[in-house]
Amino acid sequence: MASRADNIASTLSLANFSKATELKKRIWFTIGALIVFRFLSFIPLPGVNPLVLETLYDQTRGGILDMFNMFSGGSLERMSLIALGVMPYITASIVVQMAAALHPALGALKKEGATGRQKLNQYTRYGTVFLCVIQGWFLAAGLEAYGAQSGLQAVVQPGYLFRIGAVISLVGGTMFLMWLGEQITSRGIGNGVSLIIMAGIVAQFPSFTANMFSGYSEGSLGAGIVLGFVAMVVVLILLISFFERAQRRLLIQYPKRATQRGVMQADRSHLPLKINTAGVIPPIFASSLLLLPLTISQFAGESVNTESTWGGTIVWLNQYLAHGQPIYMLLYAIGIIFFCFFYTAVVFNPEETAENLKKNGGFIPGIRPGKRTADYLDYVLTRITVVGAIYLTAVCVIPEYMIAQTGIPLFLGGTSLLIVVNVTVDTITQIQSHLLAHQYGDLIKKAKLKGRLR
Repeated sequence: MASRADNIASTLSLANFSKATELKKRIWFTIGALIVFRFLSFIPLPGVNPLVLETLYDQTRGGILDMFNMFSGGSLERMSLIALGVMPYITASIVVQMAAALHPALGALKKEGATGRQKLNQYTRYGTVFLCVIQGWFLAAGLEAYGAQSGLQAVVQPGYLFRIGAVISLVGGTMFLMWLGEQITSRGIGNGVSLIIMAGIVAQFPSFTANMFSGYSEGSLGAGIVLGFVAMVVVLILLISFFERAQRRLLIQYPKRATQRGVMQADRSHLPLKINTAGVIPPIFASSLLLLPLTISQFAGESVNTESTWGGTIVWLNQYLAHGQPIYMLLYAIGIIFFCFFYTAVVFNPEETAENLKKNGGFIPGIRPGKRTADYLDYVLTRITVVGAIYLTAVCVIPEYMIAQTGIPLFLGGTSLLIVVNVTVDTITQIQSHLLAHQYGDLIKKAKLKGRLR
């Protein structure tokens, strides 16, 4: 027989949505914050001529910067205040999390609770500012060099004054996006940073569709390629939806307890282990680590002497690490696999889970509580993480390689679809949780009211 919670969850509908005033406020706040994000993406940097930016960006189109431009919602193409997006923040988060896992002092901070997490968040912000300064400086210098070589006046008054102003503006834009993401997380619906990335990707969908159909009308893309791409998108969405909900459920048994009728009954529960425990984090982390040096190399490539050793290295990076190149795909796949295991180890601690089960009297049938349970959980989690890593690598790498080989003039692959589907499912789940809590609140109020009438 279904429980009362299951019955309530099955009756969730839009009719209940109108009564949930707190949820509506959160949704409207989230929508308003994302609108602000989209407005900021159209405000150019001070001292930049926006009319020639698209021409200059076409010189790097088809490279790794297309991914950066997609994640920022086209802000890089327009050289807006938020051209760097939230990628420096994500890169800094990677560094801090890896340092916390490897360094004992930072690991101790992580275990201190809210105070330790606040300290680590502070270190992450410092790292974000540092990365923004480096990327912003090379971005401004590369923009000046592109303009000088192309004969286009992209920068009104080139020089150190423009570079310093651009760095300050870019740092301020990224820090504002961080603050906006935190506000969405606390006062809105869903994870703020993930929603900002998803909003940037979704904002590019109309231009992707227009480019594809314009290529078809011009004859550069055949009908088979277009239909194959649409079929690939549908299959990817179904595959992602299936794997993101796939779980390995471990049976947890508790000692027999006496019921109200005096019958000894054993309680059973399940410990759900997701196939993809790391979620959308590995491709975001892997892409952000690739974007950090490649952003610098592509914008610095025009301002260095190509005959020198340093200049030759930069030219090699720009040539062989472009989108669709085998070396880029290899590094991307290695990064995804590494962060699958790394982030799974960060978010799930088998020893802590085994200790909690032991304290509550729970055990896995056939497995001794304590260390044996922790070893078994680690064994099972490692096996399903292998499956999850293979799934993520295939979804993110293979479609993008096929798109690069077919020459479709857009940058929409498995990575972007994975982010969009994951964030959408997570947001819908949070909305359902708020609706469920609202209905439970109404039930409690009715129960209290009946009690007073008696």
